[in-house]
Amino acid sequence: MDLSPLPLQPQPQEEQKPEPEHEITILPSPLLSTASLSLSLSSLLSYKPPSFLPHFSYKCPKIPSQISSVSSNLSPPKPSPSLRSSTFKSSPSIIPLQSPLSVPHRRVPDPSNPFALRRSSIVFFRNDLRLHDNETLKSAHDESLSVLPVYVFDPRDYGKSSSGFDKTGPYRATFLLQSVSDLRHSLRSRGSDLVVRIGRPETVLAEMARAVGAEAVYMQREVSKDEVRTEERIESALKEDGVEVKYFWGSTLYHLDDLPFKLEDMPSNFGGFRERVEGLEVRKTIEALDQLRGLPRRGDVEVGEIPSLVDLGLSPTVTMAQDGKPTANASLVGGETEALQRLQTFAAECRAQPNKGDKDSGRDNIYGANFSCKISPWLAMGCLSPRFMFDELKKSATRMVSATSTSKNGTGRVDNGMNWLMFELLWRDFFRFITKKYSAAPKKLEATPATACMGALA
Repeated sequence: MDLSPLPLQPQPQEEQKPEPEHEITILPSPLLSTASLSLSLSSLLSYKPPSFLPHFSYKCPKIPSQISSVSSNLSPPKPSPSLRSSTFKSSPSIIPLQSPLSVPHRRVPDPSNPFALRRSSIVFFRNDLRLHDNETLKSAHDESLSVLPVYVFDPRDYGKSSSGFDKTGPYRATFLLQSVSDLRHSLRSRGSDLVVRIGRPETVLAEMARAVGAEAVYMQREVSKDEVRTEERIESALKEDGVEVKYFWGSTLYHLDDLPFKLEDMPSNFGGFRERVEGLEVRKTIEALDQLRGLPRRGDVEVGEIPSLVDLGLSPTVTMAQDGKPTANASLVGGETEALQRLQTFAAECRAQPNKGDKDSGRDNIYGANFSCKISPWLAMGCLSPRFMFDELKKSATRMVSATSTSKNGTGRVDNGMNWLMFELLWRDFFRFITKKYSAAPKKLEATPATACMGALA
């Protein structure tokens, strides 16, 4: 047997096929940061590797010719000498969370999606010093991961007016201080707190927003000319930092958006207003939250101390009588807690005497010596919601009508002052809406005086 090696036969060369059109070749390349990859589409399509490098191909469908003209303005990155010696720096454009105030936030969060919530928001309390039926606080709680409640004592609300009178007297200021203190206590009992400052709201809120990285400020709209100007200043100050201002309406029995007419078309007399809103439905009240969002961790903001009358430029001796005891006006205690207790007491008195609410009764009710329910101060400060008051009195009226088959006039309606009180709530709405109409109206619009005015709720 011949064991000599076989001669080597030349191997047939494989016929090279032409490359398909628009073939993309992917090569093993040095390690590069994926964040810095900026090869243009045109260079990728036209690139062909040297023949000595191994390669594999991926065929993609034919791309329209218009796309081939699209290219990135960024130049290809220079390779680093080694991966260990390379340094990676992130810019706000790549990771926006590292610079929350550098980009304006205008998104509308979806409360059902926790990832869409704002990181932090500010609730600016004004004449809504309560937790119950407070849409402003409820909305901020539902749309934010953290909430910073703030109250600001504006120096422009104190001192003397152009007529020489106190803009805020010592009795009203005392009532306000008590209301703010009660609000802070209620917030603390629910896991939050109240930041208190003395200063101009537009300045304080801008500083707070930058400190905690707030994306929005929630606040209730007011009606007077000076309050509207304050809102304009706040919007202007926060606009520079891209902070959104969200307004809510909560100072009247009927909601502004539910009126059957535009505000500029509102009747200037109470009779016309009453006819237009007759049969209008009152919105349901919002229950107070049992637990609130915590304060923002960023900024480490001090809550501050509640000022005294002296801090506001007022004398505390005015509210004291000669015997050193508080005067009758100073005996009113401000705050949501006191307001709810007074409302319960008043409703209980009405239920106890459904048919004895007349001038001959010696009871201290709305037909008594003061001819008043004595709840007006708490309504004015927003310690009590007019809608909540309406609901409670409606419950009392329902119980009284069910307990009494017919009244003196045989209509089944019990007239113990309850109807009068509902009537006064409607008067209060009229005054606030008419004030809002002319405080927000153009200067060329001449103000028509309100007619048929009577005593407001007191």
